[in-house]
Amino acid sequence: MKRLIAATFAAALCIAPAAGALKVGDAAPDFTAPASLGGKEFTFALAAALKQGPVVVYFYPKAFTTGCSLEAHAFAEAIEKFAALGASVIGVSHDDIMTLNNFSVEKCANKFPVASDLDQHIMKSYDAVMGGAYPELANRISYLVAPDGRVLAEYSNGDYSKHVDTMLAALADWKAGQH
Repeated sequence: MKRLIAATFAAALCIAPAAGALKVGDAAPDFTAPASLGGKEFTFALAAALKQGPVVVYFYPKAFTTGCSLEAHAFAEAIEKFAALGASVIGVSHDDIMTLNNFSVEKCANKFPVASDLDQHIMKSYDAVMGGAYPELANRISYLVAPDGRVLAEYSNGDYSKHVDTMLAALADWKAGQH
């Protein structure tokens, strides 16, 4: 029975979510949230991060699940590429900050912060709530937000494997158009 529940949960995390409500050119909702980087808690503020350059805001269902761990690892491995293009990354989930303290170290390799959205105010403002059987979880959606607060790219897919490459490609395209 436990295997059946686990398999059902894992399958739900891989279902392709509906496209995000925010489209290219839309204003990305500003937010602040408790976050962790390298196991250290702080308050993440999107507006402050955007002053430094574009920000990838990516939503993931649950820390320490297979796909979410692999996605975090992929973002961690690519963080220097994002930085070289002037961007930063923040992951957002419904997980509590204590869980994210561990996740930021073990799966994010101390490379980028992850934010806790227990009341779902961020997920709701970005239309990233999974709904269905798991309404407390986030859909797997990535947004690239320009320094002016506008959405540059949106990618929504339950399969974690293309989020990093899609955001890097969008970022490179945007960067090329800045010159």
